[in-house]
Amino acid sequence: MMMTLGMMVFMRQTLPYQGLQHNVDYRWPTNSRVGQRATAQFLGPGDEKITLSGVLLPEITGGKISLVTLKTLADLGRAWPLIGGDGTIYGMYVVTDFSENRSEFFSDGSARRIEFTLNLLRVDESLTAMFGDLKQQSNDLIGQANSLPSTLQTSLASLASQAQTVVGGLLS
Repeated sequence: MMMTLGMMVFMRQTLPYQGLQHNVDYRWPTNSRVGQRATAQFLGPGDEKITLSGVLLPEITGGKISLVTLKTLADLGRAWPLIGGDGTIYGMYVVTDFSENRSEFFSDGSARRIEFTLNLLRVDESLTAMFGDLKQQSNDLIGQANSLPSTLQTSLASLASQAQTVVGGLLS
């Protein structure tokens, strides 16, 4: 697996891409000043875009079904998690545009060669916003695990008491 976008898995059998371009813009608006150079202020990151490009050879790699799957994913108009095959979490992305160029045709009109370009735009604020504070989540889990023995002990004592009541009722 090279990468996944939602449920679309990019690999040799589906849509192997040969190029991945990752662009991040940073916002630096300027203010003009009389007699001096303009000042710039950093406002934070701007658009983050990823472009995947590749060539499909349907006899060897993915083909029409993979392209239809990708187009269907894009047509839904939703943000999808983009995760690299190496485990890199890129964030939540939408498909902004998709293009394909078919050439070198078989006698039935199907293409032997399909070049594609897929443009993605990141729409989440940050990985922290997407997953929350992982440190806080782990501390909460540790706290819950630490309180588990006393919770279990209380539950078992309650069950034992209920069992005694039922047994006492049956014997009388």
